[in-house]
Amino acid sequence: MSKGEETRAAVLDEAARQVSLVGLGGLTIGLLAEKTNLSKSGLFGHFRSKEQLQLAVIEWAGELFAERVIRPALKSPRGEPRLLELFDRKIRWDDGDLALPGGCFFASISAELDDAPPGPVRDRLVEIELDYADTLATVFRTGISEGQFRADADPEQYAFDIRGVLMSYHLASRLLADPKAEDRARAAFEALLRAARI
Repeated sequence: MSKGEETRAAVLDEAARQVSLVGLGGLTIGLLAEKTNLSKSGLFGHFRSKEQLQLAVIEWAGELFAERVIRPALKSPRGEPRLLELFDRKIRWDDGDLALPGGCFFASISAELDDAPPGPVRDRLVEIELDYADTLATVFRTGISEGQFRADADPEQYAFDIRGVLMSYHLASRLLADPKAEDRARAAFEALLRAARI
């Protein structure tokens, strides 16, 4: 990695940390300059506009999510063990050793962008969320082909349901500080699997 690439990576890592705390709207070149001890003009040379900075940090967070959650989970055995690893890692991404300071980056910005007009930043977030849902459905589908789940089980419905559990967990653990949030999420996860098993 060149010095410029190293600097850009360090800036984007800090940007993702800040977005998880202050949102995309709160992320500015000035804030990043302060947090990274770099000049505003130097940072502007990397990103050129606030929109380009927002797109870059969403891409960076997407890569962090793939590196910390998706790729390691996909090394688990197919079907139910892989779903369990995806679930465990997503819990840790929200509020554990894989988390950014403000919890799930994508949960933090989704409320900010859900009513925003279509555009490059919102569209990229939508793509990442759809890719994640597709990953969950695909992994569930392999559980069907492995004979672990009923042939008539609906992978897309499972992906929808488990994402609902995870969103509820994020709300309960981060905003409500519910000490039973993880236990409740795990019980809901197990209930979804139990309903799908043969």
